[in-house]
Amino acid sequence: MKTGLKITAFAAAVAATFGTAYGVGKGVDPVTAGEQKTAGHAGGGHGKEAEGAEKAQDGHAGHGTSAAGAAAVPGGLQISERGYTLDLRTRHIAAAGERTELSFAITKDDTGRKVTAYRTEHGKQLHLIVASRDLTVYRHLHPARAADGTWRTPVELPKAGGYRVFADFTPRAEKEGLTLGADLAVAGKYAPGDLPAASRTADAGDGYEVRLGGGLGAGSASELTLSVARNGKPVTDLQPYLGSYGHLVALRSGDLAYLHVHPNKGGPGPGVSFTATAPSNGTYRLFLDFKHNGTVRTAEFTVQAGRSAGDRPEEHGH
Repeated sequence: MKTGLKITAFAAAVAATFGTAYGVGKGVDPVTAGEQKTAGHAGGGHGKEAEGAEKAQDGHAGHGTSAAGAAAVPGGLQISERGYTLDLRTRHIAAAGERTELSFAITKDDTGRKVTAYRTEHGKQLHLIVASRDLTVYRHLHPARAADGTWRTPVELPKAGGYRVFADFTPRAEKEGLTLGADLAVAGKYAPGDLPAASRTADAGDGYEVRLGGGLGAGSASELTLSVARNGKPVTDLQPYLGSYGHLVALRSGDLAYLHVHPNKGGPGPGVSFTATAPSNGTYRLFLDFKHNGTVRTAEFTVQAGRSAGDRPEEHGH
């Protein structure tokens, strides 16, 4: 994934996400552990955990970063890049809470030819993220692709307003992956939500709590640590999901610059550590996914770059 935020995990413990749409505290269908691991995006993101560790040491983690760690255009801000375009066919949903099928395709060059060959990364050829512009709604989906290259997936979004759709994938013809973004609107009476205040703990439902430590540095590397507990007891038997123990999506408040990475070898818990460099000051939302007892859950955090993970942001970027 191409991104303006570089995060490299050192010790995995948080079980990975991805399945049907869900939010904080809502589980998704269990999956079978031990799915195929394949070569991932160059420079981090999806991919082999061991490769991520090597690139972390060399300063290559995350798409959109050069060997020296300089940030390029963050992922998800562009609908077209390197000759590929996210052709989102479903751009409007009639009503909040309505189950709708999202339809889209990845096209190549000006011909409009649909891409039909992708690299498999963490068990999937494409990961789809849908997030509301106010960052209070988050969904991670895995659509199905038809033979003609059209992707489809059901989605149900709980509130009206603007959303951003992110397609995270690597064409088979490419060595480096892309994250393309497009806008989606949900009709209805809209009132933007306030970005949740920064906190060191997140409730993931059913007694699960994730604690976040450390801070997010702006322009310099810093360490974020987190641990999973249930009913006050550390969870030490997290399960792998899509070939990984942890999964993180980070979105910058305001423009929704996108990051998606996985931890290195390790686990099964309870602690995990990420080294992160934010491209700028500002507020970020972190969506951390883990699997335990056959259910995938999400913990959400608000972090102000340049401050401790528990400090309250001065602004929300709306």
